[in-house]
Amino acid sequence: MLGSIVGILVLASAIVTLLKRLHPDRSYAELTQRIQSWWIMTGVFAGAILLSRTSSIVFFAFVSFFALKEYLSLIPTRRADRRVLAWAYAAIPMQYYWVHLEWYGMFIIFIPVYLFLLLPMRMVTIGETKDFLRAAGTLHWGLMMMVFSISHAAFLLVLPAERNPIAAGAGLVLYLVFLTQFNDVAQYVWGKCTGRHKIIPTVSPNKTWEGFVGGLATTVTLAALLAPHLTPLTQRESVAAGLLIGIAGFIGDVTISALKRDIGVKDSGNLLPGHGGILDRIDSLTYTSPLFFHFLYYLHY
Repeated sequence: MLGSIVGILVLASAIVTLLKRLHPDRSYAELTQRIQSWWIMTGVFAGAILLSRTSSIVFFAFVSFFALKEYLSLIPTRRADRRVLAWAYAAIPMQYYWVHLEWYGMFIIFIPVYLFLLLPMRMVTIGETKDFLRAAGTLHWGLMMMVFSISHAAFLLVLPAERNPIAAGAGLVLYLVFLTQFNDVAQYVWGKCTGRHKIIPTVSPNKTWEGFVGGLATTVTLAALLAPHLTPLTQRESVAAGLLIGIAGFIGDVTISALKRDIGVKDSGNLLPGHGGILDRIDSLTYTSPLFFHFLYYLHY
């Protein structure tokens, strides 16, 4: 499967090289940067998955850290809340420690229950009441999206391997991440080639119904083809998984777009040339990770 992903990148690189030769007067700098970044991201992801389960969990912990850091750099925070932010960052290793221990009970309630209750308490002890609700709400939302949601992808790694003897937890993660990212690419390509009718122009002007439907159909097809090689899903379940990932990925994308539009920025950062920040790349994963995890967990675990 990883070999197939590398093959796709080789093909994409070859197409860009051909386009440059056929149209030397046009600039393909952004497209080139995007593909180069995909090479780096694929290499880091593949290395983490192939090395060990622990390295994969640590990889997702760093993804959550950088995503939360980008989010907090965009969101205005009160000077008084800096000590509270330290608690928020400390929650990242704790959340992934529960994953490492395979402690599902603590994993599923640590942020939605304990952090939800403890962080406002810490804010109260500081004594600053101005903009209290806004500060608490934005911090909780960031932790839920950037840490809690993403950590579901990591928990796929520790699910009982005997339930998925084909590829164990690594296969489940690869299935989720590949379909989520390919869904983004497919919707972009279909939209560029055939897009005419806008879905939500006030939030994401480039999103079209043609792109959404074409990307969704592509994702469902790939989900059904890949499921027997990576997951315990039946054919009908894999089609449902493809629909879930395709629709949830779109919603995650436009939700983060709405956040950036509200703040007045185009990209969340510049860590990934051609893509923006890490939050720009994992926006869809913030929705697909928990939804796919619980879909799979309910059916097979």
